[in-house]
Amino acid sequence: MSTPRPMDYRVSHVTEYAYGAPVTISHHAGRLTPRSFATQQVHRSDVAIWPPPSHRADRADFFGNTLTTFTLTEPYRTLRVTATARVSVKPPAMPDPSATPPWETVARRLQTAVGADLADASQYTFDSPLIVESDNLRDYARVSFRPGRPILDGAVDLCRRIHSEFVYDPAATTIATPLGQVLADRRGVCQDFAHVMIGALRSFGLAARYVSGYVLTRMPGDGDRLEGGDASHAWVSVFVPMAEAPNGGWIDIDPTNDKLVTHEHIVTAWGRDFDDVSPIKGVMLGGDGGAPQVSVTVTPLNADGSEMV
Repeated sequence: MSTPRPMDYRVSHVTEYAYGAPVTISHHAGRLTPRSFATQQVHRSDVAIWPPPSHRADRADFFGNTLTTFTLTEPYRTLRVTATARVSVKPPAMPDPSATPPWETVARRLQTAVGADLADASQYTFDSPLIVESDNLRDYARVSFRPGRPILDGAVDLCRRIHSEFVYDPAATTIATPLGQVLADRRGVCQDFAHVMIGALRSFGLAARYVSGYVLTRMPGDGDRLEGGDASHAWVSVFVPMAEAPNGGWIDIDPTNDKLVTHEHIVTAWGRDFDDVSPIKGVMLGGDGGAPQVSVTVTPLNADGSEMV
């Protein structure tokens, strides 16, 4: 059986702000550079900022994401941040969901957290600023996590239920909408669905992290369309401690599109919830209005770097 070749992509993420009055000073933090790890390689990347900032620094944050901080001290009315990258994604070998360990076994191992991998994963079992455990989340998860069920089998079922029971509605929520309201209304966008799934998994003592990045909405010649390609996308990573699991035991699942993540998704950052991985946030003096306009393009490439058609 031949090993599938990595998929190559060119990514462009443009964020523009236009203000009705001058901004006199502003400080910003962004996570716009894709990550490199076992199944993803970043060949080149760049974050261009206009107007040029008076100060800029790039470093790794607590979770290992590339954090770009910058400050503008000259008055401006427009701000444009353009992130570009060339990335290869290797489709991971997935374990059979029904052959993964029972979820209770995984939860017990995470409680004791013996070993570096388990200690790292265990931090994703706790509440975070935007995802707080509740009886409603636990009740929702219980349908998928009956006693003895294999963890990935349960996670796939939970993903399927969110996809079928929630309505994708960009007008229904903002990032400030409480998770309890999303669960009650069953409407929202990819960030909301990821938060619901993470909260449900954590309610059973399982490790789940929030993943931010991009998704290719459609391969050339493929009629199936995925949601979330017009801006940054969000999905879930669940910890499955077994040798067959990719990327040190982390398996990515996209509840917005009801699928295990293989080659269509490009990872930019991960953390406990959206607040840890927001593409751009900041504070400023002055300005008036300034809702961002975001444009994302993910272009699949042939092995020679030419665009697929």
